Amino acid sequence: MMSALLGKKIGMTNVFSADGKLVPVTVLQVGPCVVTQVKTKEIDGYNALQLGFDEKPVEKLNKPMAGHLKKTSNKGFCVLREFRVDGAESIEAGATIGVDIFAVGDKVNISGISKGRGFQGTIKRHGFSRGPETHGCRNHRKPGSIGNSAWPAKVIKGKKMPGHMGTDRKTVKNLTIVDIRHEGSLLLVKGPVPGFKTGILEVKKTDKK
Repeated sequence: MMSALLGKKIGMTNVFSADGKLVPVTVLQVGPCVVTQVKTKEIDGYNALQLGFDEKPVEKLNKPMAGHLKKTSNKGFCVLREFRVDGAESIEAGATIGVDIFAVGDKVNISGISKGRGFQGTIKRHGFSRGPETHGCRNHRKPGSIGNSAWPAKVIKGKKMPGHMGTDRKTVKNLTIVDIRHEGSLLLVKGPVPGFKTGILEVKKTDKK
C-alpha cells in the first residue's frame, strides 16, 4: 500500500551486475520512516500518511512541533513529509516503515533539490554557444540580442538569460533499483539523482517498466 519513503543521498559508487557489467549506482539511505500522523477522508477530506525521517532530539524542536510529535512518539525528526495513500486508516500512527517496501528491479522516481550553482551566465545555465575568440570580436560570452525594437519594444517574458542556477526541485524518473542492503537501510539505484550528499530525497515506486 505504501509506495514512497524519505531518504538521504550518501554518494555514488559502482557495482558488478550478475552478467559481469559494471553499473554506476547512487547509494541512498531510505528510511526507516515513522508515521507521525494518519489523515483519513472522513476527518481530513483525503487519505494520507505523514512520515518523519532523520531523528533529532526533541529538545531541539519548537513547542508546536514537539507537541505534534508527542501524540505519536517521543522522537524528533528533521524532516516531515506527507504522501497520499489508499487505505490510510489501516496503518497506526507511530508505525515504522522501512526499505522492505521496495524490491530489486523496481522502478522508482526520485525527487530532490538540485545543487546550487549561484549566478551563472547563459553558456553554463542554458548551453548557449560562445562567440569568436579572434579577429577583433568582443562578444565572447555575451548572451546577444534579447529584445525587439519597434514592436513590442520590450524583452519577452521567459527569455533565457543569466541568473540564479540550481536549488530547484528536480525529479529523475524510472530509475532501477540494483541492490538493497537491509542492514543499513541502503538502496542502490542505477544512475545519478538530484542534490548534494546528505540531501533529502523522496523515493516513489512507479508502475512503468
